[in-house]
Amino acid sequence: MIRFLLKGLLRDRNRSIFPVLVISGGVMITVLFYCWIFGVMGDVTQTSAKMDTGHVKIMTQAYADIAGQMPNDLALFGIGEMLSKLRQEYPETDWVARVKFGGLLDFPDEYGETRAQGPVFGIGIDLISPESTERKRLNLEDALVQGRLPQAEGEIVVSEQFAVDLGVNIGETATLISATANGSMAIHNFILVGTVHFGVAALDKGAMLADISDIQYALDMEDGAGEILGYFPNLIFDEKRAYAMADQFNNAYRAVEDEFSPVMLTLKDQSGLGAYLDMVDFYIFIFLFGFIFVMSLVLWNTGLMSGIRRYGEIGVRLAIGESKGHVYSSLIYEAILTGIIGSAVGTALGIGISYYLQEVGLDISGMTQSSTMMMSNVMRARVTLPAFYVGFVPGLLATALGAVISGIGVFRRQTSELFKELET
Repeated sequence: MIRFLLKGLLRDRNRSIFPVLVISGGVMITVLFYCWIFGVMGDVTQTSAKMDTGHVKIMTQAYADIAGQMPNDLALFGIGEMLSKLRQEYPETDWVARVKFGGLLDFPDEYGETRAQGPVFGIGIDLISPESTERKRLNLEDALVQGRLPQAEGEIVVSEQFAVDLGVNIGETATLISATANGSMAIHNFILVGTVHFGVAALDKGAMLADISDIQYALDMEDGAGEILGYFPNLIFDEKRAYAMADQFNNAYRAVEDEFSPVMLTLKDQSGLGAYLDMVDFYIFIFLFGFIFVMSLVLWNTGLMSGIRRYGEIGVRLAIGESKGHVYSSLIYEAILTGIIGSAVGTALGIGISYYLQEVGLDISGMTQSSTMMMSNVMRARVTLPAFYVGFVPGLLATALGAVISGIGVFRRQTSELFKELET
């Protein structure tokens, strides 16, 4: 019977092409929309993880309570041993140490007197070691505006806007005035070797990047760091894996009564990101549900119109002795077959376009004028397992439901009335 119905669809193109095109178009848009939204929101999560939270983060309990104040007097020490243990226990996770700090950056004139000075927010990261993954993770090469990135000790880069506002140039000496981990004043000289564009006003007003070893020396934090961040493979946040890792680590190393004992937090436990991501997931679900509902109505209407236009054909079939039940079931089977073909084609097209947008992306740099450091100028879709059925199932169900409802008319009308449709 399936072969018979398929031949009928292929031979009568007026009956098959339009429904298949409508179904394919609706399913393709649904799949593409889902992958696009999922990819864009994933990019926001990746940006937060790259710059601040990691997928998991280790701090002392006291530091975690006031992390926004960057209290380096509450930092972790003995991080060399801790990083070794972490890399042995969790080898698939990339572990990096960072130091965040604030202070003044002073640029002297030829007489050693202050020529320009401004407040800075600084981050000490691994910039120099050959095995470092930080440059690639933070897209520093693409964010570079002038000069180069640090290649030796005592070199820094600052935000381009900060350098322009202070009127400083590449190669000048900069003096960092800050506070050490012991609470005393820290004064350390650096050489400015480059500028970067962050794309975020708060950072572009005054930010600097230096190798973590230089910052550890300048702030009396040898073998210390404010934070240790962990990143999962391909920068994809796995919530279940993160919480399982955090529970295991905290059970082994955290001592509630010791404020300097380490604690591991997941991305969703930091900066209110958990509530934000849950809210985003909820709104995405509502938006997708509404979109799929509208597309289902369109596909349902297609099924209804197809059934109504065929009342003349149904009348002929009943006139030659075919039972109403058999006619009704054949209409449903035919609609299911049409739905399968249209949904499969639409899903394939949607996933194909989404995969292209995942690999190539859409460059929006002309609209945003932001750099690739804080948020990628290339927005990408993301193909996931639900993409294979998020459009296919509604397309198939809506088509079948349209046939079920439109076919009820077969039982409500007399054979003579249906046959008369053929004359008009």
